[in-house]
Amino acid sequence: MTPVLQCAGTFRVRQDDHVLDADALARLAAARAESLAPHRGGRVAMFGSCADEVLITLLACQAAACELLLLRERVAAADDRWRALSVSALLGQDGTPVPTGVAPGGCEGFAILLATSGTTGTPKVARHRVAALLGRVRPPRGTPDGIRWLLTYHPASFAGLQVLLTALTTGGELAATREASVAAYAELALATRPTHVSGTPTFWRGLLLALHGRTREVPVAFATLGGEAVDQGTLDRIAAAFPGVAVSHIYASTEAGALFAVRDGRAGFPAAWLESGVDGVRLRVVDGMLEVSSPRAMDRYVSPGTASPLTEDGWLRTGDRVEIANERVVFLGRADATINVGGAKVSPEAVESVLLELPDVADVRAFGVRNPITGEVVGVEIVPADGVDRDSLRTRVGEHARARLPSPQVPRLIRFVEAIAASATGKKARTA
Repeated sequence: MTPVLQCAGTFRVRQDDHVLDADALARLAAARAESLAPHRGGRVAMFGSCADEVLITLLACQAAACELLLLRERVAAADDRWRALSVSALLGQDGTPVPTGVAPGGCEGFAILLATSGTTGTPKVARHRVAALLGRVRPPRGTPDGIRWLLTYHPASFAGLQVLLTALTTGGELAATREASVAAYAELALATRPTHVSGTPTFWRGLLLALHGRTREVPVAFATLGGEAVDQGTLDRIAAAFPGVAVSHIYASTEAGALFAVRDGRAGFPAAWLESGVDGVRLRVVDGMLEVSSPRAMDRYVSPGTASPLTEDGWLRTGDRVEIANERVVFLGRADATINVGGAKVSPEAVESVLLELPDVADVRAFGVRNPITGEVVGVEIVPADGVDRDSLRTRVGEHARARLPSPQVPRLIRFVEAIAASATGKKARTA
């Protein structure tokens, strides 16, 4: 049987200070598959912090007909949760399987499992068929030899995995680093000169600031954004920083899979897609929330006791709040991240989008601040652009917010910071 996941002969991965080509990956994957022989047909887990190790293990698990659970945190092999998840071995960073005491077997062949939560208890784990994960992979324009990817997502996240699979199967070079900081990514971008970069809006704003006006030294031809609501200001800044760049907003999630891309340079997506669908995906809005039906969604949760995110008629609840305006469906943010200001539900993303209209605001994070009268008020952290006077900017931020936002959304606390905190997946941290 032809393997579903195939490495392009022109592919190579640059992990920090060493490079593996397609032949080296194949040899290492074959050796690892032999070590997985006692677990054939079972489920194994791996802490995947390095792109090269994840790629080797993916190819090895395919050869050994194993399901692979990718983790973003280190977990001991003796942890009780492995029995609930039927994981028979935990792979060390060098790929050596450490038995967990669970007998292997009972799986349906090669698949990829991604943990979405559960750092203190049994994780919520989504199972994906590899063919579905490859469903939106498109060969990039140009010859593979001229394509260089920069990995900015954690390699064990859904978005990171999509970049890995795209680069692996279509060719070119992938550059990755263990040091997950915007400064490290900026340094790597200047050294490797990537043509293709994918990241969250938070990452992109940080990268533009970290490059300190050196964006012309990085020949980005294709930029994609995902993982967070995409604002117009960030789209415009990327287009201005990299002349001729093609910018796409990718909508995807661990449960929904890769759904669609928006390439017209505008935030949100055309409202007409609610009627016509897009790329095989059906879309609808119910009570202000986006729901989807997609052939690329996860198979199911494999973690016991996890409620299905599907509606009674089989649609997936995304948890993303949206509104329809000017023939556009605009993302307002996550349903569980609103700020309650005297009973008014305030979207942090809506506040941030307006403040990012100011060119001197390099980045911003809105959050709730406890208030004895209204319950909460809006606070913001702002990263000023280089050389901007903070007192002047504070005044302009207040004036702009009052002119553009309803009263409950106007920030009552403004503080300046050097950088916005982000999670391991590159998304903006939402805690105060």
